[in-house]
Amino acid sequence: MEEGNYSEVTEFTFSGLTDRPEWQVPLFGVFLLIYSISVVGNGGMILLITIDPRLHTPMYFFLRNLSFCDLCISSIVSPKMLLNFLADRKSISYTACAVQMYLSMAIANVASLLLAVMAYDRYVAICNPLLYMVTISRQRCKQLVAGVYAVGLVDSMIHTCFTFRLSFCSSNIINHFFCDIPPLLVLSCSDTRSNEIVLFALTSFSAVISFVIVLLSYVYIISTILQIRSAEGRHKSFSTCSFHLTAVVLYYSTLLFMYLRPASSYSMDTDKMASVFYMLVIPMLNPLIYSLRNTEVKDALRKAMNKLLAKF
Repeated sequence: MEEGNYSEVTEFTFSGLTDRPEWQVPLFGVFLLIYSISVVGNGGMILLITIDPRLHTPMYFFLRNLSFCDLCISSIVSPKMLLNFLADRKSISYTACAVQMYLSMAIANVASLLLAVMAYDRYVAICNPLLYMVTISRQRCKQLVAGVYAVGLVDSMIHTCFTFRLSFCSSNIINHFFCDIPPLLVLSCSDTRSNEIVLFALTSFSAVISFVIVLLSYVYIISTILQIRSAEGRHKSFSTCSFHLTAVVLYYSTLLFMYLRPASSYSMDTDKMASVFYMLVIPMLNPLIYSLRNTEVKDALRKAMNKLLAKF
């Protein structure tokens, strides 16, 4: 850190997605729509899985937790972002920034690990169906989810502590729409090399290892499906995991693009667009992916709607 007098910042200011005034209201409308769809979709998925006994299976237990993560991560970022579109001062306090970073990273880590757990669930269901209820028991499901939340919370705490032990004295303008590690490291007047190492190492653990689990699971799944003789059997087996595979491709491709790059290659404008997709668009798309391509969810939704309409 350079020698000299400086004062620590007590709040940060977001630059937002754009500084053009004429875009603020249209962007507010677009992201309000995205957030509304995300809340209704994920909230509806949670409610549907809870009230329909046919969906009380391990796969939907994990899906309910994923929907909870999607609902949380969009709610951590969207309200403040929407407010800033209409505000003159796009500020956030030092403490609120730390809390936003901790919660958003924790939920993102949990979602990443949940996708790996869901891939393992599909692997057991397709490759070892006779052992499925023993291997993926209700108790095992709870243990897996508890472990996922524990890892996510601890990982995020390490990142947050490492980031907010730095000194921020050169500027308080975050070139982003929420508190994330890369734009905060740019603002620091401390040595950030250890932070970059920790960021790369822990992200590699939570994202890359999870991705490897998903990849290996699907190698075995595809191998097993190809050994099924009937076309109908192959289609039925693949249809049980096609929606999860779609969500995996969307999620991990964006996550790896955002974080697993050297600091010299960071472009904040590119990262903003990736973050929009990762933090806001994917949580909106997931309930659509899991409902439109899933006959069990569509049947449960149709049944719930018929019951609701029958009351009127």
